[in-house]
Amino acid sequence: MMFNPKKTAFARHETFQLRYGWLTKGFQSLSKDKKVFEADTATVTLGVGKNMVSSIKYWLKACQMIEANNYEFTDIGKLILDEKGLDPYLEDEGTIWLLHWLLVTNPSMATSFYWFFNRFHKPDFTAQELLTALSDFVKETIVDTKRPSLATIKNDALIIPRMYTQSKGNTRTTLEEALDSPFSLLHLVNQTAGGRSYQSKPEARPTLPIGIIGFAVAQLLQQRGKNIIPIEDLMYSRDNFPTLGSTFRLTETDLITKLEKLVNYIPDIFEVRESAGIHQLFRVNEINPEQYLITHYEEELKGKAA
Repeated sequence: MMFNPKKTAFARHETFQLRYGWLTKGFQSLSKDKKVFEADTATVTLGVGKNMVSSIKYWLKACQMIEANNYEFTDIGKLILDEKGLDPYLEDEGTIWLLHWLLVTNPSMATSFYWFFNRFHKPDFTAQELLTALSDFVKETIVDTKRPSLATIKNDALIIPRMYTQSKGNTRTTLEEALDSPFSLLHLVNQTAGGRSYQSKPEARPTLPIGIIGFAVAQLLQQRGKNIIPIEDLMYSRDNFPTLGSTFRLTETDLITKLEKLVNYIPDIFEVRESAGIHQLFRVNEINPEQYLITHYEEELKGKAA
């Protein structure tokens, strides 16, 4: 979760954005055959081209569904994508928000995505401005001999807005390219009317579930090894840890509202207190972050049953 400039990865997606069904297909294929990605029959099994096989494997790792260094399932991967998991077919929008959090907080496998949502704060930008800013970040931060080439950086700069914006149905766009990524549902990046620039601004996010916020907060505090954090530090990126405000593009008001709801979502875990004029979030009791996900999906199931 914490950014380490010595552990980075750029453009391992083979220029293919994450698509619907890929995580499920890749995960369930792995559950049947741990060597599926290395097999000569991988293209037939997964029903995609050779480069797409590599891309599916990458997105499973980037979204923390499988381990970065092998094909073992992560706990969160099993919890969500197992055949009897909480949402193996990504039918709940909360799952898309969760996957977004897991991707953006994985800087060692998805460095550019971490950078865009935690270090890049320009609300209006062009594709060229995005490329220039990402290139500058790499030059200033990645100082070893493994610094990626400009072509590699460009591939990431192109795929970020493409993966988070909804396609406009351009007649010159192929069907494959027009297929939206599930992340486009979140409206975290939007194309301007003329189509020549983009916007990614803090907004109220009513479709972001409190259960996903709870998971993110609990995981962040766990990683930081803290029980107390100023709300301002949950809002703005000041160190190498991701923040909720930046990652989810939240306004201060909406973040505070969601934290207040979080206090009652699972009682006796978090409290919001003011100390010396500083509003802080306190964790008063330990909790496994995954409990927030279980509670979220249980409530969704109850809602559907009603």
